[in-house]
Amino acid sequence: MPGRKENVMDKKTLLVGEPMGLFIACEEGKLSDINSYSFAVAGAELNVAVGMARLGQKVGYYTKLGDDPFGRRVLDVLRKNKISTELIMLSGEKPTGMMLKSKVSEGDPDIFYFRKNSAASTINADDIMALDLEGYHAVHMTGITPAISESAKEAVFALIRRAKNRGIRLSFDPNLRPMLWQNAQNMRETIHSIAFQSDLFLPGIKEVVQLTGILEPEAAAEFYLNRGVRAIVIKLGANGAYYDDGSNHGYVSGYKIEKIVDTVGAGDGFAAGVLSGLDEGLSLRQAVQWGNAVGALQLTCAGDNEGLPTRRQLETFIHLHT
Repeated sequence: MPGRKENVMDKKTLLVGEPMGLFIACEEGKLSDINSYSFAVAGAELNVAVGMARLGQKVGYYTKLGDDPFGRRVLDVLRKNKISTELIMLSGEKPTGMMLKSKVSEGDPDIFYFRKNSAASTINADDIMALDLEGYHAVHMTGITPAISESAKEAVFALIRRAKNRGIRLSFDPNLRPMLWQNAQNMRETIHSIAFQSDLFLPGIKEVVQLTGILEPEAAAEFYLNRGVRAIVIKLGANGAYYDDGSNHGYVSGYKIEKIVDTVGAGDGFAAGVLSGLDEGLSLRQAVQWGNAVGALQLTCAGDNEGLPTRRQLETFIHLHT
């Protein structure tokens, strides 16, 4: 899959999704027993946007936020990271979603969402048709957005049509959240309807198994490439990733992290690294190396995006671990 073209140096990647207020437990234990939390912002697409911006890419974000403290905090974080907020809409009637995250010394934290009837869940196809996409050469989405409401799902497919008509690169991370979907069949059908139209599909191996039942990365890549996906990168956790664009394929080793602090956001960091690498003109293999490195660095910090590196930090990390 080709990286940055000569005429897109000044163009941006558009991220579409639901950013949320995030309360992180300050001590270990059940969420219902915690007495104090630290406050941040989160959201899969927001994490990718922050990661790309810190690596020097031009990024814009589209969502709907409540006109409330959470929404204003999200806007502040985006602007501090030099992410364009000109397309974001504010709602005086619906709130910004929020979530709680437990603190753990090992394994994945518990997460509880408060996102039903959020401002972002009211995104619809008409909103997408009104967006000014001038200057955007790429769009990145996850499988969370089509799961939060029927209108948001319609909006996703409207954006796909607009992106295809304008020759905009479409990347898609399934980011499966089964609890958000009506049932497993609906989840698989919708995710695949989007994936088969994507230029770059970024599933994890566990997600591949959930979606297809296929255990081997090579066979999974063939399955998706035969159905319209132009390029696929399958995340393999600590083992790195497998990539295939129909012409070149292979495994890229991961980076060993001595102490994992927080697993949440590592996949988003991986996507940010891959997309940034491609926009810098790297080969898909080289971009996957960036993805592995960014994901590894995010594992070393609490919070969903606090560990995402700058370009210099990324290059230093890769140099020290090569």
